[in-house]
Amino acid sequence: MAQRNTYREDEELAERINLRDILRVGKYLKPYVGQVARILAVVISLSVILVSVPYLTKIMIDEAIPNKDLRLLGLLVVVLAVLIVIYEFGMRYRTIAITRVGQLMLKDMRRDIFTHIQTLPFSYFDSRPHGKILIRVVNYVNTLSDTLSSGLITVISDVFTFMLTLIVMFVVDWRLALFSLALFPLLIAWVLTLKYFQRRAYQKLSNKQSNLNAYIHESIAGVKTTQTFAQERAQFNTFQEQQGEVRSAWMKAVHVQFLMWPGVQTISVMTICLIYFLGVTGFGGVTVTTGTLIAFVGYANNFWNPVINIGNFYNQLVTCSAYLERIFETLDVRPEIEDKPGARDLPQIKGRVDFNDVVFRYEQDGRNILNLVDFHVDPGRTIALVGPTGAGKTTIVSLLSRFYDVSEGSVTIDGHDVRDVTLASLRRQMGVMLQDTFIFSGNVRENIRYGRLDATDEQIEAAARAVHAHEFIMELPDGYDTTVEERGSTLSAGQRQLIAFARVLLADPRILILDEATSNIDTRTEEALQAGLAELLKGRTSFIIAHRLSTIENADEIMVIDHGQIVERGSHAELLEARGAYWRLYESQYAMIRAAVA
Repeated sequence: MAQRNTYREDEELAERINLRDILRVGKYLKPYVGQVARILAVVISLSVILVSVPYLTKIMIDEAIPNKDLRLLGLLVVVLAVLIVIYEFGMRYRTIAITRVGQLMLKDMRRDIFTHIQTLPFSYFDSRPHGKILIRVVNYVNTLSDTLSSGLITVISDVFTFMLTLIVMFVVDWRLALFSLALFPLLIAWVLTLKYFQRRAYQKLSNKQSNLNAYIHESIAGVKTTQTFAQERAQFNTFQEQQGEVRSAWMKAVHVQFLMWPGVQTISVMTICLIYFLGVTGFGGVTVTTGTLIAFVGYANNFWNPVINIGNFYNQLVTCSAYLERIFETLDVRPEIEDKPGARDLPQIKGRVDFNDVVFRYEQDGRNILNLVDFHVDPGRTIALVGPTGAGKTTIVSLLSRFYDVSEGSVTIDGHDVRDVTLASLRRQMGVMLQDTFIFSGNVRENIRYGRLDATDEQIEAAARAVHAHEFIMELPDGYDTTVEERGSTLSAGQRQLIAFARVLLADPRILILDEATSNIDTRTEEALQAGLAELLKGRTSFIIAHRLSTIENADEIMVIDHGQIVERGSHAELLEARGAYWRLYESQYAMIRAAVA
């Protein structure tokens, strides 16, 4: 797995090509075996035509022309013309069919990596620049396009042509065939020498591209902060530095890559020159006719062109292996939370929640984040969790939603251990509202409907009215059909949260979790929201995390969390009367409010 890093740091490099990654590409070829078989049949036919043309040329030069056999000459011309027409149509079919299969493979690969990313835990995204994740789904997969679209099938064709040509060459004249292979070891040495340097060059290039992508993503996300502090020049300088490293890495990779073709081409030309020399001088006991010599030159081209193509494919493979390494590395990251074997669907719940001596730590040998947390909540009750930052409040509701698993103890809903039921059936019956609400690009109606995709327009409006979002929505230019930008940048923070409330409530969850959900809503909006929520919370088990204690005064029970333990619990009035931790929090908060008013 790649080390966790920022845009300033390169990811780890494997020392050699991982053949397992290359073989795994075969998984994406398997569904299209039938199409590939048809392509291969055409490819083999084209290879036979390529091998036949020099031999027919030999017959024409050695027999038809010297003997002035016009009938044979005419027949050969017709056969050659037909073969050329068939070859051109076959090449057209091969190109289109291979491209189609290659693009289907890329589609499947993008689907797998995108689907897999959706299952990864929050910690995966928190510990990596999002730009480095994005480049794997888009750029790296796109880089494989040429290799998958034509490389795999073409190299099979070239190998077949290479072997067939070699056999025919030995049949025609084994001495000349042996001399034609004299420089082949030189080619192998050249390819192996370049392999190491090329792989390192493209691995470095992939790192620099990943760093640049991460920086661009970060800069776009933080553009408001950049402009606020007038740091555009500093951002530009860093961008120039990052893209300079990409350009430098790209040029080095290109320099190494383009050493392959001249080397192979030079060896090919030297081989053809050697054939002419041997055919003309008779050196080494080679005695051939003019037709045979010309045919052999054709065979040499048929021999070396596949070699050049195979070398180019190997070139591509070395390049792509650096990207495959990153793609499969992401696919190999296992979700921390998965359905256990035999997990069953959670039936319709009433909403009873039990935390049974729960202990939680992020790492097996790490410190306890929660320590023997034990409480039992009847269906329909509203529980408020308060306490200092880092006390463990969000961890408690994350265990309930099973974003993490308990280290010891158990969490049950209606008696069902959350680890024994499927994630989908568990989370379908929960509504989670976070402080950092996310609004998708689209219109307001689509964003609310995200909570239940089969909801009618009337149900969407009812949910919006319930949370007092309907009023401001109707003031937008197109009401519910008003288009909002990505992350809801055209809406205020309070408006975004009200839309997110409507989305959660539309899902009609049996358990409702509000994690600092009203922190960005002004007092007037909060009062209206509380009025709407009071009715909606009835019949639902609700957990509310809030630093603003005014929002949880009406909760059925308030739990004060500190250092991963419940240090106090009771109603608002009971806890104030106890004059303990909750009373101190309450007094300090209202002291700040009084000071601000004064």
